Amino acid sequence: MSRLPRIVLFLALALFALGSVTAHARPLKVAYSDWPGWVAWDIGIQKGWFKEAGVDVEFVWFEYVPSMDAFAAGKVDAVTMTNGDALVMASQGAPSVGIVMNDYSNGNDMVVARPGIKSVKQLKGKKVGVEVGFVSHLLLLNALKSAGMSESDIEIVNMPTDQTPQALGSGEVDAIVAWQPNSGQALREMPGSEAVFSSADVPGIIYDLLCVNPKSLVEHKAEWAKVVKVWFKIADYIADPSNRDEILEIMSNRVGLSPAEYAPLMKGTHFLGQAGNKKHFVKGDTLESVYGSNKVVDEFNVDNGVYKKRIADGEHLDPTLVQ
Repeated sequence: MSRLPRIVLFLALALFALGSVTAHARPLKVAYSDWPGWVAWDIGIQKGWFKEAGVDVEFVWFEYVPSMDAFAAGKVDAVTMTNGDALVMASQGAPSVGIVMNDYSNGNDMVVARPGIKSVKQLKGKKVGVEVGFVSHLLLLNALKSAGMSESDIEIVNMPTDQTPQALGSGEVDAIVAWQPNSGQALREMPGSEAVFSSADVPGIIYDLLCVNPKSLVEHKAEWAKVVKVWFKIADYIADPSNRDEILEIMSNRVGLSPAEYAPLMKGTHFLGQAGNKKHFVKGDTLESVYGSNKVVDEFNVDNGVYKKRIADGEHLDPTLVQ
């Protein structure tokens, strides 16, 4: 279960087994991509906060799936990914340790329905486009559950997430499940369409983290601790409304949007500073805890054949650096 489309990692995993780049080279390398919680690292980069913190780190820009391929191949020391994707990667032989949570999705992942459909209940008997076995599928199951329904009440059409706006626009399906920017694209391109359910209805089902190669974490823990502290500085900066225009300028430039276009994506992202990390790193069984979220995702992954045995035993998370 993950944000990623189906990917093949097997060749890269052989390289991963040989170890990451960290044992042999500096600076620390982090692969990051266009989710708002990860684009925010650019604030620290542009303001020189890593140098100020005394840590030599290079952020390398990727599309999301290639970022994980690079991590699996040992080309980078860390990657930004969801807690669900971290489990999938681990199941395929590329374990990581989540050391800080950047955010949780708070509305950017949506069930978007064509005009005339105003609620999840109205999806009964309708076609819904979703990437089966991944994060959008899990969100859809939660949406159906909230309305007292199950998958048998709708017709699922399996499709890549980046193709969902076109499918909705062509009438191939009555609703789609996607995250930003695809969900926003669907809403813009089909006037009258609306989000009938979103991750804001189930906060904590998708956490977004910085995940480090376990070997690198052991060898460079003091440096990673500095990286985490820079993140807290970034999160505090974002939390100050007086910095809004500068933040939108930096983040929108990174992904080629205007500040006005980028503003809604910020609203759908619940950024987590140190207090938020401490809160959501407490072990628990609910979605308030990243451990609880992992259990839900783990069960979903096994039930949907993403992998065979449950693996969310807590070893893929390390809360010590956020304390």
